Amino acid sequence: MSEIKSIAYELLQCIYYKEIKPLLVERENYAYLSDPVFNIKRNRVVGEVLKAIVRSEFREDKKLAVKLYRYLEKTQNEDGSWNEIHPRYNNPSALVTSIVGEAFILGLESGFVKNEQILHKAKDYVLEKELEPGFFLKSEKYTADHLNVDATCGAFLAKYGDVFFHEKSLKAAERASERIVNYQFDNGAYPYTTNKGSYLYLLKIPCVHYQGVTLYYLLKINESIRKKWLRNSLLRGGEWLSKLQCGNGRFDWSKSGLMFSYYLIGAYAFAFSSFLYLSKWEKKYLNNARLCLNVLESNIHGLCLRWERDIWASFPFSISTSLKTALIGGYPFKHKLFRFGYGLYRQMARRRLAEQINDNFFQNLTKVLNLKTSTIEPFSNYPDLFMTSEVIDCLSSI
Repeated sequence: MSEIKSIAYELLQCIYYKEIKPLLVERENYAYLSDPVFNIKRNRVVGEVLKAIVRSEFREDKKLAVKLYRYLEKTQNEDGSWNEIHPRYNNPSALVTSIVGEAFILGLESGFVKNEQILHKAKDYVLEKELEPGFFLKSEKYTADHLNVDATCGAFLAKYGDVFFHEKSLKAAERASERIVNYQFDNGAYPYTTNKGSYLYLLKIPCVHYQGVTLYYLLKINESIRKKWLRNSLLRGGEWLSKLQCGNGRFDWSKSGLMFSYYLIGAYAFAFSSFLYLSKWEKKYLNNARLCLNVLESNIHGLCLRWERDIWASFPFSISTSLKTALIGGYPFKHKLFRFGYGLYRQMARRRLAEQINDNFFQNLTKVLNLKTSTIEPFSNYPDLFMTSEVIDCLSSI
């Protein structure tokens, strides 16, 4: 395990010093990261980069970390939330509040942050967004019950409860984990959502990327509540994910039904961290973690690529992969056809590299089909700051 951690740390340092730091914008009293593709400043990205800085003890950047925390102090809303900032929307989010909140807890524990009130307000906001036992509303725009959101909110509340001896937060974290476990499929996969919410269709389907995300944050809850039923669920979840990993480290995406997260490179970072944690219980997961690192290393093009890259020679084989994906879930024929087209579009896009993006074709297509989508779907793969911040968060968490 020490060898794997060493490789992960070297990769983390390489990404941070060569790619992240050049994108940092420093002002007199604060600092932030500007997305080189979308020209936006995401609270989540700043929070994830801060977690990597604090955990990895990049001591020469202590003053920079303080400035980044000051930026997040400036962007916190009066109700304690932080906005999820996207090229197409900008709304308060319990998900982003929990991710940024975790960064502030780390900062408080490491002496970078002094103002505890910031955390108390964030905790109150997240607790207010628990609509049903363990179901935390992602945002006003996305009203379905996303299990990865429940896990993320639960992880923040569990950590808050430990630090401030706050029983209400610990109980909420336990409810979140209970809900996730109760909805886990028999094969070990966690569905993306449990209800339809504001989506056109119910997304109660497995997803490789969000399996890793849910495991990653659920494992954080386990650090606080340590229940046997949770451990069993985590091992079953890890087993499902490991069975989808091929000998070259890549996942079999034909078993992953969520189209807008199809082939996201962040899947390997969340899986890496989760596998490494699970290896404490079952050593076999060390090999899975090592294989994830190999795939991550091969998908760095400056920043980490948005999607897992591939060669054109393998494209014919990807057609059957996308067809199998399109057939997951009991959707109407027209929507299955759209899902198949979406899959082929992604198969082509991830094989094309570009520094800048254009998704006019995808947007025009969805208008013709009268479908609403908020995701950016360019016809090319690109270096993505958003994916990169997720990757370094995971690499630094081990």
